[in-house]
Amino acid sequence: MNMATSRNGDTVVELKRHIGLFNGVTIIVGMIIGSGIFISPKGVLLNSGGSVGVAMLVWTLCGVMSVCGALGYAELGASMLKSGGDYAYLYEAFGPIPAFLRLWTLFLMIRPGVVAVLCLTSARYALQPFFLSCDPPEAAIRCLAAAMILLLTFVNCYSVRLSTWIQDVFSVGKVLALLVIIIAGVVQMAKGTENFQNAFDTTDLTPVGIPLAFYSGLFAFAGWFGLNTLTEEIKNPERNLPLAIIIAILLVMVVYLLTNVAYLTVMTSQEVLASGAVAITFADRVLGVMSWIIPVSVSVSCFSCVNGVILSCSRVVIAIWKSRIRNILIAMSVQEVAYHQEVEDFAIISDYLVVFRVTFVGARDGYLPDLLAMIHVKLLTPLPAVALICPLSLLMLSTSDVYRLINFLSCPRWLFIGLTTAAVPYLRWKRPGMRRPLKASRYNLQGDVPLVFPVTFALACAVVVAMSLYSAPVDVGIGLALTLTGVPVYCLAVWNNKPGWLIKFTGNFCDQDSTEDPVSRTSDEQEGLRRRGEQVIGSKSRSSEYM
Repeated sequence: MNMATSRNGDTVVELKRHIGLFNGVTIIVGMIIGSGIFISPKGVLLNSGGSVGVAMLVWTLCGVMSVCGALGYAELGASMLKSGGDYAYLYEAFGPIPAFLRLWTLFLMIRPGVVAVLCLTSARYALQPFFLSCDPPEAAIRCLAAAMILLLTFVNCYSVRLSTWIQDVFSVGKVLALLVIIIAGVVQMAKGTENFQNAFDTTDLTPVGIPLAFYSGLFAFAGWFGLNTLTEEIKNPERNLPLAIIIAILLVMVVYLLTNVAYLTVMTSQEVLASGAVAITFADRVLGVMSWIIPVSVSVSCFSCVNGVILSCSRVVIAIWKSRIRNILIAMSVQEVAYHQEVEDFAIISDYLVVFRVTFVGARDGYLPDLLAMIHVKLLTPLPAVALICPLSLLMLSTSDVYRLINFLSCPRWLFIGLTTAAVPYLRWKRPGMRRPLKASRYNLQGDVPLVFPVTFALACAVVVAMSLYSAPVDVGIGLALTLTGVPVYCLAVWNNKPGWLIKFTGNFCDQDSTEDPVSRTSDEQEGLRRRGEQVIGSKSRSSEYM
């Protein structure tokens, strides 16, 4: 923990730079490699027309796209040495509305959608061994997925320790499953590679499926942008940030390609597409009596990922509200240190570390109601915030097709990530004098981040999103429409400088002072805010108790 002086002369607490290159690589690898690799291979192959070669090319291009986007994020992260990630970059480059819409889609669509995808996958792998000759009934999969959501919601409402224990213990599932699959695949490859003959047979390939193939592949790579939210804690970020991102993505790309190769050494592309659970079919053919290891490992891996999403997302809701009412720099710094202590005590996953920090830069405008920040007096858990995620996730179970859900949530996700990367050339044009350490760094691409990388990534995201509107108009269209619903919400509930007619219309619905500069407040106002924040954060002093 470091000390610094703010512009009004107060001593504030700064985050300690303790994340080195190796730590950064492991954090990113941990963020990326999750249950996506057990979900996406079939979707990539299906939308690649069943062509093994095209599917492998899509996986490779998804990795290359991620590297291009990561270099753009690296420049933004090194130029704006503050936590907050893409929210902060969007706000800095394009203003508050795109930044708000990023948070809006994160809570309304992306996080609940990811929860639904993971629960459906976990349920399918849990049920598949009981239906050896056919796929499990869709109703059974959805019911079990709903039960998982309700169970994990209860766990996160009841006990933080129990929730983090589940996270720590069950996270080994993905590592075990991937190791078994890759090792078995290497052994099988030594026996022959006939399934890779005529790999680029594109008889059934159509341009319509390509963007959806990229959606599935990019779903498995999601997470590479997470380290930027920890920029304030990285040692020598000008060097370590780009290196950590690139090394981690290359490692993940190798793991994903090896996993797909392992599947295809045992099954033909038609058999992969016909399988309801690819990893189980692989295990049945290779592991014999030990095949039960794979469905158990994949199921608990998805289960732990769901727990991590609920755990992290609920804390974001709390932190957003706290950042609004405690809009004083030192209070925010102390709160950050308090959350660091919680992470050290309970070993909360990387996703929690990343998602939490978004709030300290982007949540000063009062985006969420006070109710969601309340903490249960006895259990000391953020019960309303956790409960918010549950109904949205259950609503996503209106379909059991995980690939439709991926298409639905991928539209806003990659739209805003692409827009964030477009901030690199935009800021170079609008703010040429802005501090850009990477451009002067001898460690990175001969002293510059070529614009071709962020521009290529931004254009690729734009093309994929635009083409997906034609490929899956219903799923992607719903996602885009829900994204746009954030615009009237922003105008009614967040916009500070409303015109007179809108102020009369909204009345007292909004807090007009929520975006006021905290430094401009008088000392009495700051003290009042500090006391109000202590009353809310100290849950035992609140009058609201959930029984």
